[in-house]
Amino acid sequence: MATTIASAASSATRNLIPRITKLRASKIPQEWKPSGPASKKPEVLINDMHKKLYPQLYDGEGVPTVKLENARIHSKNGKAKISPKKVMLAKKYGDRLVRNRIVVYPHKSPSIKQKCPDPVATVTQSQIARLDPTGVRTRLFAKTNPECARVGDILLVRLRSGDPFSGVCINIRRRGVDTAILLRGQLTRVGVEMWYKVYSPLVEGIEVVQRAAKRARRARLTYMRNVKHDRGSVENIVRIYLRQKAALGTAEGQKKKNLGGLSGVLGGTGKKRGKGGKRR
Repeated sequence: MATTIASAASSATRNLIPRITKLRASKIPQEWKPSGPASKKPEVLINDMHKKLYPQLYDGEGVPTVKLENARIHSKNGKAKISPKKVMLAKKYGDRLVRNRIVVYPHKSPSIKQKCPDPVATVTQSQIARLDPTGVRTRLFAKTNPECARVGDILLVRLRSGDPFSGVCINIRRRGVDTAILLRGQLTRVGVEMWYKVYSPLVEGIEVVQRAAKRARRARLTYMRNVKHDRGSVENIVRIYLRQKAALGTAEGQKKKNLGGLSGVLGGTGKKRGKGGKRR
């Protein structure tokens, strides 16, 4: 009995498998073939779309009323056809000038990069030469100068409009034309800090009143804001400096005056008097 059932099941399976295979094979989609508007050529589709988008360019019969360019169709490999003008330019200037279907024309004159490789530095040098024609301030704060002003020195800044300000230099910010110094002093026993642009036209001059005893080990002496390290007022030091400078200037002026009188006596060529002599 069991053998009969097994043989019947196997025969039924053999008969069912071909039917399922045929059914699945019938459901496999065949190759798609365009029909209707899609079966038209690309030129026809492009022209029909153009007529629908721009009906004002066509008459009632579908004939264009103006001269229209032919449709640009991409080739099978996906690349666009190069126009005859670009082919001519490629032959004249080389294939390297036609990149991504865009014509690259050569420069007739040298590029700006060749004329001015570093425009920022050029503009900075021109501005410094205009604001500091003698180069005194540039040398005063140049790192290559062994006698340049450093942090910790007492500086005196003279202004064209306003009172001069003196204090200890606690910071030097080198930024080309925007180079500035930070001075710390005291006014009415109150600590005051002032920034001054080195190349500013309002600054008449910068003088080193007194140099630091030794070179500071920091670039910014901000610790001088504390009470322990504050230098306090530098008014007395500046007063002594100005007094010595005035005395030196008076001595030099007197020396020149004496030399001028001696040359007048020896040479006999002094200042001529007028016809009336000394006016009473």
